[in-house]
Amino acid sequence: MSSGMKKVMLLQVLCIMLAYTAAGQECSGQCSCPSNPPQCSPGVSLVLDGCGCCRVCSKQMGELCTEKDICDPHKGLYCDFGAPNNRRIGVCTAQEGATCVFGGMVYKSGETFQSSCKYQCTCLDGAVGCVPLCSMDIRLPSPDCPMPRRVKVPGKCCEEWECDSPYTHSFMGSVLPAYREEETYGPDPSLMRENCLVQTTEWSACSKTCGLGISTRVTNDNRECRLEKQTRLCMVRPCESQLEQSIKKGKKCIRTPRLSKPMKFEISGCTTTKSYRPKFCGVCLDGRCCTPHRTTTLPMEFKCPDGQVMKKNMMFIKSCACHFNCPGENDIFESMYYKKMMGDMA
Repeated sequence: MSSGMKKVMLLQVLCIMLAYTAAGQECSGQCSCPSNPPQCSPGVSLVLDGCGCCRVCSKQMGELCTEKDICDPHKGLYCDFGAPNNRRIGVCTAQEGATCVFGGMVYKSGETFQSSCKYQCTCLDGAVGCVPLCSMDIRLPSPDCPMPRRVKVPGKCCEEWECDSPYTHSFMGSVLPAYREEETYGPDPSLMRENCLVQTTEWSACSKTCGLGISTRVTNDNRECRLEKQTRLCMVRPCESQLEQSIKKGKKCIRTPRLSKPMKFEISGCTTTKSYRPKFCGVCLDGRCCTPHRTTTLPMEFKCPDGQVMKKNMMFIKSCACHFNCPGENDIFESMYYKKMMGDMA
């Protein structure tokens, strides 16, 4: 058999396999979802499939897609089926948007890349967003490891935790230096329980300067005295809020404005069941940036289009501080520049 005939037969087999795959990806009208949603890779959105049934990991740039397996909508991707009569298998393509320049390289809108072994980034209409690939967990001191610290391991990209000898330093003197990015409120002798020294870090800065982001902290304030990472939603200010127009004549800043009308928060298509009139951090005309100073944490309910109700904790701002310690544009380490938030133990 000639090589040309072999290629034709191979193409025919591939077409048949794709057709069977596509048939399996069509909506059947009946939903059968796993009990637990899948764990998506860093930077990959967990979305409702095209049939409106199950939560799935969205397809990324250049991957095959179907009407059921949809492309990542948060990155401006859509499924390009090519010919109008072909509605079975397509390729995830980016919608038209501005390119990004990062590290001397030009990336298309919707394109994902690694800026280093520690970060995976995505270009979206001229803006670059990055997520860490290394674990960001924080280890608190404990009797068996009073001086935890991160160390560089030869041949590995991410640092790992190591316990120093407990006999070289006193326990109380080793607590605060153990933390790099988040400080602690303790240890407080009044919080000493049976075989447990309760410790809680401050909430980290919000992951976004505008729009909905995430703030985290670590605590062992539970029955098992077990370290756990807690998260809460946060919004320093709405995007495109044009707060500059609210600055009074003769003033340089508007520090903590409050919305004139109630609003509902939205995350991944789900909206809060109640309306709120929150305070936000304002802006300055002299180069200063305003960040949260005092906050509180309250529970909120979100209702999704499929009827599912989820509960999330949300940061509410009490007051903001304006200062010159501001990050640069497109700085993936911007949250490290912001002052830590005070007065929130909720």
